[in-house]
Amino acid sequence: MTYQLETATHPETLRRVAIDPVSRVEGHGKVTILLDDQNKVHQVRLHIVEFRGFEKFIQGRPYWEVPVMVQRLCGICPVSHHLAASKALDIIVGARKLTPAAEKLRRLMHYGQMLQSHALHFFHLCSPDLLFGFDSDVTQRNIVGVAMAHPETAKRGVLLRKFGQEVIRVTAGKRVHGTGAVPGGMNKSLTVAERDELLKDVYHIIQWSRDAVHLIQKVHTQDPGLYNSFGIFRSNFMSIVGHNGDLDFYHGTLRARDDNGKMIFDGVDYQQYDKYIEEEVRPWSYMKFPFFKSIGKEHGWYKVGPLARVQNCNQISTPFAEHERKEFVDYAGGTPMHAPLAYHWTRMIEMLHAAEVIKELLHDDDLLSNDLMVEGERRIGEPIAPGAVTRRQPFVAPAEVRRDLAHEQVQLSHFDAVLLHDLVGRQRAHGDALPDLAGDVLIDEAVIEQIAQHLRDTGDGERGAHEGLRRARYSSSGRVSRTAGLGLFFGAAGSGAAM
Repeated sequence: MTYQLETATHPETLRRVAIDPVSRVEGHGKVTILLDDQNKVHQVRLHIVEFRGFEKFIQGRPYWEVPVMVQRLCGICPVSHHLAASKALDIIVGARKLTPAAEKLRRLMHYGQMLQSHALHFFHLCSPDLLFGFDSDVTQRNIVGVAMAHPETAKRGVLLRKFGQEVIRVTAGKRVHGTGAVPGGMNKSLTVAERDELLKDVYHIIQWSRDAVHLIQKVHTQDPGLYNSFGIFRSNFMSIVGHNGDLDFYHGTLRARDDNGKMIFDGVDYQQYDKYIEEEVRPWSYMKFPFFKSIGKEHGWYKVGPLARVQNCNQISTPFAEHERKEFVDYAGGTPMHAPLAYHWTRMIEMLHAAEVIKELLHDDDLLSNDLMVEGERRIGEPIAPGAVTRRQPFVAPAEVRRDLAHEQVQLSHFDAVLLHDLVGRQRAHGDALPDLAGDVLIDEAVIEQIAQHLRDTGDGERGAHEGLRRARYSSSGRVSRTAGLGLFFGAAGSGAAM
């Protein structure tokens, strides 16, 4: 199969300008522009040049490894990937509802990450352009120039990010690529000393966040001709919203609006996202191109991130951030703002909200509780006839861990299933090896083949275990119980996660 890389007419006659790499972004990319002799632009593309492959290489891995593995997608926002995978795997271990301590600790971790990531983006990456102007001297238009010309602003940017990183450290174990969230809950709580250390600084963090909102508001309103129109494009919006339509970063339902603010869908369970969203791939970028199925790929694409979230919610639950949200909505005249430079304003509103939520959570004694893990009945899928095998395409984690984990749904009864620690993805015939089995459990297809082969080798599935194999008991009720001394195990696979 061949793909046409260029869509411009007669690209061989056009001049190519490449910006490679794109600087001051979280990730790797390049921009290519095709122009004619009159400098008229015929084609512009943003290329995401990183091939990641996470969707494939997590297949067959022990499930408890996935939250730690997928966060390697990014060194700046690893917590988002870490929590998305943990939430997906909560479903597998039957943790439909976490303990209050685990839920709040995860929220604290995530809001710490939002604060530090937003501070990094605004102060380190964007403030040189915003404070000096896009056409200013490049020798000054950088973070060193900001530190020299605006030392207090630069200092606050560093300390804001440092505080967010400390929140992540005390909840996840370390500042980057921590291990705090596990399927079923958390593996550590806060100590009194850790909580008190964060409480010492949190009120300064809130005030500095308020000042950051006012800084970007001033920059934006002093030059509305630029900031309201530069690079503007209209599109749909999508985000999650929490209880009563509140702004929420950790959990909620999907809400989408069109470019005029009219609702497209609302209250959609994120596990059902693939009924509403489809992905397109194009040959010149590793980035996916998602769109709303109901509208189609030509016009169904949509904005996400701060500009979408702040305009998509009904309100923000914390007072300072809600006040600033209303100021932004009033400035936009009650209609959706589509200007890309407005992302900075809404990003600082979100940073302020994150700081306020962190303060609220730090006053909650549940953070000190050791009631961190929960187990329960696994209720994934509908019962099927004994011995039947059907393929299903599960939801794992939007944008982070996509739908490449194919699983099989089978019926099992009481027996010790032999599971490989590292699985090979064989998919050959195994139905004849699983006769007369009852109970509804989801098992990875590679596991099915390994079980089938073991039953063929041993006759009863309980003898002949080899080095590197682990055992787990599956009951007809679907409950998974751990074999003593083995800790967590791999075998069952299901679906679920959050944005």
